[in-house]
Amino acid sequence: MKPIETALLSFGMSGRVFHAPFIQLHPGFNLRGSWERSKKTIENAYPGTSSYDSMEAVLADPSIELIIVNTPIYSHFEYATAALKAGKHIVVEKAFTCNAAEAEMLVSLAKEVNKKIFVYQNRRWDSDFLTMKKVHESGVLGDIVEAEFHFDRYNPLMSPKRHKEDAGPGAGIVTDLGPHLIDQALHLFGKPTHVFADLRKTRPGTEVIDLFEILLYYPALRVRLKSGYYFKEPIPAFQLHGTKGSFIKSRSDRQEVDLDKGHVPIGENWGVDAPSEYGLLHVDGSSPERVASEKGEYMAFYENVFQSLRSGVAPAVTGEDGIASMRVIDAAYESLEKQAVISY
Repeated sequence: MKPIETALLSFGMSGRVFHAPFIQLHPGFNLRGSWERSKKTIENAYPGTSSYDSMEAVLADPSIELIIVNTPIYSHFEYATAALKAGKHIVVEKAFTCNAAEAEMLVSLAKEVNKKIFVYQNRRWDSDFLTMKKVHESGVLGDIVEAEFHFDRYNPLMSPKRHKEDAGPGAGIVTDLGPHLIDQALHLFGKPTHVFADLRKTRPGTEVIDLFEILLYYPALRVRLKSGYYFKEPIPAFQLHGTKGSFIKSRSDRQEVDLDKGHVPIGENWGVDAPSEYGLLHVDGSSPERVASEKGEYMAFYENVFQSLRSGVAPAVTGEDGIASMRVIDAAYESLEKQAVISY
């Protein structure tokens, strides 16, 4: 099949680590290049690619079929809209948009111009999440009554990237790390009935939310999502507690670390968890046991994009998924404002 000619809208950390290696490696794609505003590095990193001086130049290239919108969150709606109107399919980084209204407009526009949206939620293919998902779907825990997902760090310093620290649309940890946890929860348990959130500013001088706890309520289940920058000792990233037992798992997927080191995402050891990081399963009537981790595989996202554009397979992470996550984020901010539980 004809390779999908693909261009990035940024070749910073996101483009270099999460997108370009997979686009380059997958035989179904051809990396055309990236919009680069100041540093011109993609041509050296990937010979044969082009460094575009503007987004307009990217969109005007008739050979490009797929655009990766991997720019700051506040720009997603504007750039994704422009790409769709230019007749391109799009992959949009998390957070999908700044709010659910923008997400709904993008999905509506994509249908109007007959183009596809893929929301980049690579954490669905983390080894730790895949392991938890397998345990959950096995039914060994019975009915889940409480789940808790964390994405914690110890990093009290301000980011040098001003779009992450200046108060404004899309800034703060709720739209930075929150979409990972929210998407994982919705993927596993579906849409909640109600949302409650406690959002705080904890670092000296910060202008943005940097600690959140979001509760998703279901008829017989509560899901707690939490992230912050003052967690020196790691808390289990994933906890499932059911009527028959519990499963606890650390955040241990190594794909981002290895990609940042320049490792090529291929081989039998790619995405393999260390045995020391295996999760703990304790079911009523039996002794605690370690559960071997599933293999993490971010390439599965781009394989799905390829199959969707060339064979009509349904997108793994749809624009509708993006809307659902943004509705949770909207509800979280409304909950903060009203100090109330919000109907989803």
